[in-house]
Amino acid sequence: MRSSLFLALTLALGGGAAYIGTADAQSAREVRKQMEASMTLSGVINIGREGQVEGFQLDHPEKVAADVARMVEGTVNGWRFEPVLVDGLAVRARTDVRLRLLADNLTGSTMQIRVADANFGPVDEENKPSSDDVRALKLRAPAYPERAAAIRGQGEVTLLVKVGRDGKVADVVAERTNLTVVAPERQMQMLRDVFAKASVSTARSWTFSIPTTGKDKDAEFWTVRVPVNYAFDSRSERYGRWSAYIPGPRQQAPWKTGEDANASGSDLLPEGGVYMVGRNDGPRLLTPLG
Repeated sequence: MRSSLFLALTLALGGGAAYIGTADAQSAREVRKQMEASMTLSGVINIGREGQVEGFQLDHPEKVAADVARMVEGTVNGWRFEPVLVDGLAVRARTDVRLRLLADNLTGSTMQIRVADANFGPVDEENKPSSDDVRALKLRAPAYPERAAAIRGQGEVTLLVKVGRDGKVADVVAERTNLTVVAPERQMQMLRDVFAKASVSTARSWTFSIPTTGKDKDAEFWTVRVPVNYAFDSRSERYGRWSAYIPGPRQQAPWKTGEDANASGSDLLPEGGVYMVGRNDGPRLLTPLG
């Protein structure tokens, strides 16, 4: 039966296990070489005039293991930012942050945990007009592909969408498709393909409201990043839990997005949102991650 080909991959802090249902599937050791385990957390950082962290509040700390929370708080409190300037003067600032924790050494008996990515919100988000941004007008969600649903395939597609001045989609690519199931490579490639095709096909009919104020209002086009999640539970239910996945290859957009090739944080975006690419309104972190 096709439904026996896939079993959800589970990972706990004390040790991880990948389950594969067919004899010709990759060995557990081979799977673990590809597998990454991450946890996405969020919170609020208060930044002092000299760029030091004056306070950090983790969202929903009750959902996070105490030792993990302590590690995150200790890491963030040791960060230093470039001072935030208003009219040339350094000021205190407050920013939202999304963090991705990565578990290394999955093939051993223990795991090493580090903060791998951080994505910061605008420091003046309350004062920034929403008309500065590309916003969603009509974003119909893709239907769950039948071939994937039949075998309980799950994953997330990150789309890069080129938005024209008419608010319509001029082009779109599936930047990356991460899977949260394990199977033979040909089956995983099938899942990546059907998830990507379903997402791209639906996205071509999306419409957006373009910026009418701000520094980007006169651009010829805009690039936005939109995450599309295919899962049988909501992301809110996974907050504070480790998520193991097989990362897919990253595809570049055929047009210039204005984003640094080494930019990080694109895997941290909450589902259901639209995120402008090539613009950073958040504070600049000086402390190296890791």
